Amino acid sequence: MEISFDEYLKCFDYNERKAMKIKLDEMLKLYQEEKAEIIDIRFRDEYEAWHLGFGKNIPLNELPNRLNELDKNKTIVTVCPHYDRAEIARLFLKLKGFNARYLTDGLLRVVDYLRGDKARDYMAKIKGEG
Repeated sequence: MEISFDEYLKCFDYNERKAMKIKLDEMLKLYQEEKAEIIDIRFRDEYEAWHLGFGKNIPLNELPNRLNELDKNKTIVTVCPHYDRAEIARLFLKLKGFNARYLTDGLLRVVDYLRGDKARDYMAKIKGEG
């Protein structure tokens, strides 16, 4: 159900402040369980230069026209290198009726975390090989 920004602000409290954020471990767990979609909202050039081996790129400026690509039955986790654009995307999606959260750790932390053996092991898990 869509809500206005005014209504969202009137209901904003400590619970919502906590619910809008997600940490790396929880995001990866939800993604493995197929309960979340990870949406990289960086511009196409940024995404083409480097990206994760999972998730989907929908640039922030394309998001309004691509809502039909998102699953309303899953938690939508918006990501960018830090979290500034991810929070803008999360708020937009929330107002459009999605269960959306933003990754507080940012993509740079994901890249740092998923390297070497951890990357191999994690990719095996999400591919059902581990």
